[in-house]
Parts: sequence; structure tokens; C-alpha cells
Amino acid sequence: MNIIEKISNFFGKFMAVIVLAVTVLALFVPGSCLWIKTTWINWLLMLVMFGMGLTLKPSDFAVVFTRPKDVIIGCLAQFTIMPLLAFALGKIFNLNAELLAGVVLVGTCPGGTSSNVITYLSKGDVPLSVGMTSINTLLAPVLTPAITYLLLKTTVEVNVMAMFISIVKVVIVPISLGFIINKFFGKFTQKIVALLPCVSVVAICLIVACVVSHNSAKILSTGAIIFAVVILHNILGYACGFGLGKALKLNAAKTKALSVEIGMQNSGLATSLAGTAFKGLAMATVPGAIFSVWHNISGAILANIYNRWVEKNESAETAAE
Repeated sequence: MNIIEKISNFFGKFMAVIVLAVTVLALFVPGSCLWIKTTWINWLLMLVMFGMGLTLKPSDFAVVFTRPKDVIIGCLAQFTIMPLLAFALGKIFNLNAELLAGVVLVGTCPGGTSSNVITYLSKGDVPLSVGMTSINTLLAPVLTPAITYLLLKTTVEVNVMAMFISIVKVVIVPISLGFIINKFFGKFTQKIVALLPCVSVVAICLIVACVVSHNSAKILSTGAIIFAVVILHNILGYACGFGLGKALKLNAAKTKALSVEIGMQNSGLATSLAGTAFKGLAMATVPGAIFSVWHNISGAILANIYNRWVEKNESAETAAE
């Protein structure tokens, strides 16, 4: 098991590099990844969500009842800031209907499990991060289709019911199943939980490789615009979360958790939903794939910055004493 843990830790530690390498390969040598079928995307995402469920315990939801104000702030911010930023950036950069739909869909999705990892590495409030991710994910079947429809109803046709059913099937059911198994077979799940980072990284790499390889020509034809929009969307999300935390006078740990939770999205879900909600808009899957790559890179950088922020604050406090 020690070897398995080492392999899994390697995948977790170098996730950003691995995903980036896969993306470059799929983009410039698409033939190498075309064997990955688009029909696999939902199943791969379900595997990731099932893994998330295996790590959840009833105590993870305690923060909802002990600190409801903090969780409510996170939920409201998640489903307002990122969707509005996505829509605004899409309009500013004059994205076509397909790319705009994909960017907005990324914005309306809940935060992903990556946010919990980055919050931990940032020395942020991990229980709050897990609580926000869990509640936002449970709210997603209703809020993601509703907000997407409100923002895009005059631009593209949005299949709200198909999106709702897809989120329940791809996210809620696997997470619930994993949660139940962990509840009743905790000893067993503890033995396999070390494998989850490895499984998640492989699944995410396959999803990204699939989307990028099947749309490589179109991605290259868009130039740098879609990359600029995705990067700005992510960074502005971090900044808005940080600014909101400061404005509400939250402590450093809560502010970092809020910043990371808002900036990092479940982009794998956005990629999956794009094929369900926007029939005939192949490029709508691209923003989610690019976001999957970028937010892992930016998250690692942000964790480094936030760690330095903590060190400076601690040094200042020590000097003051």
C-alpha cells in the first residue's frame, strides 16, 4: 500500500504539470488521443464524483449548522460572482455563441474538489471549504440550469431539464452513493482512499484529452482569446473572493477559503453538461477543458502566495510582541 500511496501522492503533487502535458499533446497531436470517446466523459466525471463522496463524512456538513453565515456567504458569492464575470467577459471579448455558452456554463457550476485541496495547501479554512463545496454541489441541479438559462436565453437554446437530470445523474447520485458506502463501510473506504488522487487525475486527464483532441483545430483557430477569457475569469474569481472576504472582515483562513472556492470551478462538470445542454454547439465544451488545465496551475501558484502571506503576518505579529 505504501507504493500505491507514493504513486497517488505523485499524481496529486504534479497534477497541474500532468494535465498541462496531456493538453499540449492533445492539442498539437490530436490523433494520439482520439481513441478516447466523448461518450466516456460522463462516466469519468461520475467516477471522480463517486471518489469525492467516499471522502465525505457527516461531520463535513457540521459547518453548515455551526457557521451558517459563512456558508451562505460562500454560496451566494459562488452563484453570482462567477456567472456574472463569465457573461461580462464573454461580451467584452465578443465571443461567439458557442464559446460564450461554454464560459457561462463554467461560471454557473459549483466549486470542485480541487478547491478543497488548494485551500488546505493555502492554510485556509478547510472545513468551510468542504462545507461550501458540498452545499454548492447540492444546489447545482437547480441553480446551474436556472442561472445558465437566465444569462443565455437570448443567445442560445438552453435545455434546462436535460441539464438538471444530467447533474443529478452525474454528480448527486455518485456522490450520494460514495457517501453512503463511506458511512456504512468506513474501514473499507479508508483502505482505498489513498488511491483517489491518482484515479481523479487520470479521469480528469482523459476528459481534457478527449475534449481538446476532438476540437483541436477549432481551439487553435480561436487564437488566444478563449485562453485569455478563461484565465481572467479564474483570476478575477480569486480576486473577488479575496476582496469580499476583506470587505466582510473575515479572518485570513476564511478569506482564503472563500477566494479559492469562488475562483475554482467544477470545470469537468461544465464540460460534461455542455454536450447535454447545448446540442450542436461543439465548441461549448472547450472553455471547461481549458479551465480544468488552468485552474490547477493557478491554484498551485495561489497556494504559494497565500502561504507567504501567512508567513509575513506571523512575522509581523511576532515583531509586534
